[in-house]
Amino acid sequence: MILNNVNYETYTKNYPDKDGYFGKYGGVYLPEELIIPVSEVNDAYMTICKSSKFVNELRRIRKEFQGRPTPISHLERLSTKIGGAQIYVKREDLNHTGAHKLNHCMGEGLLAKYMGKKKLIAETGAGQHGVALATAAAFFGLECDIYMGSVDIKKQAPNVARMKILGARVIEVTHGLQTLKEAVDAAFEAYSKEYKDSIYCIGSVVGPHPFPAMVRDFQSVIGIESRAQFLEMTGELPDAIVACVGGGSNSIGMFSGFLNDPVDIYGVEPLGRGPKLGDHAASLVYGTEGVMHGFNSIMLKDNNGEPAPVYSIASGLDYPSSGPEHSFLMEKGRIKYDAIGDDESIDAFFELSRMEGIIPAIESSHAVAYGIKLAKSMNKGSILICLSGRGDKDLEYVIENYGTRE
Repeated sequence: MILNNVNYETYTKNYPDKDGYFGKYGGVYLPEELIIPVSEVNDAYMTICKSSKFVNELRRIRKEFQGRPTPISHLERLSTKIGGAQIYVKREDLNHTGAHKLNHCMGEGLLAKYMGKKKLIAETGAGQHGVALATAAAFFGLECDIYMGSVDIKKQAPNVARMKILGARVIEVTHGLQTLKEAVDAAFEAYSKEYKDSIYCIGSVVGPHPFPAMVRDFQSVIGIESRAQFLEMTGELPDAIVACVGGGSNSIGMFSGFLNDPVDIYGVEPLGRGPKLGDHAASLVYGTEGVMHGFNSIMLKDNNGEPAPVYSIASGLDYPSSGPEHSFLMEKGRIKYDAIGDDESIDAFFELSRMEGIIPAIESSHAVAYGIKLAKSMNKGSILICLSGRGDKDLEYVIENYGTRE
């Protein structure tokens, strides 16, 4: 498929370019003290990713430790109730640790061992990346520091406990809005001081090159599996693909498997309480071009051009920018990005739980809500949603704020 001068048959070979750009998005915008360590990560990754030993070891880990491949489930009862298109979900909630995050964390941990590092450093919002990285650190025998905002620590207490049980040190971030952006700031600052013995394991397809490409490559297992599984199940490709987008790792992993196919693709951002600045985190829908955390992308800005305050009920989506590859794919018209608010996401959370016995993460509920809306409008066909994680971590928060809807 060629669309707007982009050949999607050879897409991953051409994007990003050697300087880490997807068109004008991406790159490396860092203080001088971080240029060398990030370049070392790039050099190591570009060497190891071509190694059959590394690839085969990662495949073994995915099969024997992570429990991959994860299945696709047909939501037959929900589809019948809604009418219209048939809805399917890729069950990343059944990946070990309960979300897609382990797909890149095990790769990053293996890379750290190759580089001779002793510690993994990262940020987390919903806690799933933190849990996954703590799991990888335990698996590879490495130390682990996880930076997390105070707001998210309170919302995601179960995941905080899991990180600590796994041996990670959870470091509370108390400045600013005390959420994901501030956690990234703190993690980068720590890495700048400890890079000789540590590696920064970013939690999404954001940050300076090579992180957006590296995390995409590790997460592409979702799309590769999904395409083969759906063809085996139904004999054809889905008509539409849907995934939630914060930084965008689960979605880019899912989308990558279908970019060259005649399939409609939808990225779903958090509309939160509404379109007013500060009430949402829909950077691609409402943002403009800008640089933060070492990369150029589409971001939400305040009146001074700085990252704007953002909000979402989903701790894993409340980030004022998005991965540079998402910005590029939106600009090129390959993917449509839209937004779903808190109320619709919570409705979908309960609907999927009651109709199918699957309790989704609130992040994933955004994609489910959009998939339900899309199914009604399509009348026929099929939709495949990336169910990026399970909702165990959100139960206490949902019950406290929304009850159980008995």
